[in-house]
Amino acid sequence: MSEVFVESEFAPLRVVVLAQSEVALPASARSSPDLRFLPADALAANPVGQDMRTGAPDRQAAWEREREAFRAVLERHGVRVVRPRLLTEPEKAEAGADGYANFFARDPFFTVGDQVIEGSMRFRHRRHEVLPVRDVMRAEVYPADCGYVAVPVPEIPEPGDPTLGPGPFLEGGDVLVLGRHVLVGSSGLASNALGARWLAKHLAPHGYTVELVRLHERILHLDCALGLIRDGLLVVCEEALPGGLPRVLRDWERVEVDFEQATRLAANGLPLGPGHYVTDPAFAFLGEELERRGVAVEYVDFAVTRSLGGSFRCSTQPLLRRT
Repeated sequence: MSEVFVESEFAPLRVVVLAQSEVALPASARSSPDLRFLPADALAANPVGQDMRTGAPDRQAAWEREREAFRAVLERHGVRVVRPRLLTEPEKAEAGADGYANFFARDPFFTVGDQVIEGSMRFRHRRHEVLPVRDVMRAEVYPADCGYVAVPVPEIPEPGDPTLGPGPFLEGGDVLVLGRHVLVGSSGLASNALGARWLAKHLAPHGYTVELVRLHERILHLDCALGLIRDGLLVVCEEALPGGLPRVLRDWERVEVDFEQATRLAANGLPLGPGHYVTDPAFAFLGEELERRGVAVEYVDFAVTRSLGGSFRCSTQPLLRRT
């Protein structure tokens, strides 16, 4: 029987879902206030209203090469890599003008301990992003001795409601696991308080505590502002946390990134274990700080991936992280 369990953000990574490279940003993307988390130059680089394969085939090819280079690093470290399938033509057609996405495996589902949870996505072009992962669920999660549930479908909002209604919204990029303590970020762009409340209710019988963490309104997810590297060491953009670090982390050693670096995903590297970390060469300054603290750092160019609003953690969802 396969094992599914996530102990923490930095426990040794054994099995991981690595995202596909598939997106059609909505035609309204460049004028949408919801995409304020993206640097202007990053958004301008990507086509809108059409599939990346059609609108920018050279960029699509470069994006796929980034993910394959990352896959090679994961496998070299002994990680078993699982891929979702691609979207079907009916799934793309169903999305219509809202666009579609199949590009960041972190958000449409997440794993806390032995609980696998399908999320509830706020952005319309990401609402069906969990569908390509369902094959992974059938192969990896159904046979395992673990729980498998889904967040309730979000309510339908009033026309013109900029909040997109009460949700609940809960996305994996906002969920950080530290033993029995779970942090959930909320900036108004993705997960919200109702989503965190649902998670707290679900996890309480399993012995978990859930803490809501406020984020700056231009930060999409908690993992864009905070990364747990190993026990006692973290990367953080303090400007992105209006209430400061959660109390459970306040005595940890900090490597700081500024707000502009956070918007370009400097904090969104991926620990392969407490002694190994993957980041982009654009953030060599961060790698050097971590190496001075005894962490081995690997570099993969992720420029195209980052231009779409996510990086290494966003591109992956662990199924097994256990000491």
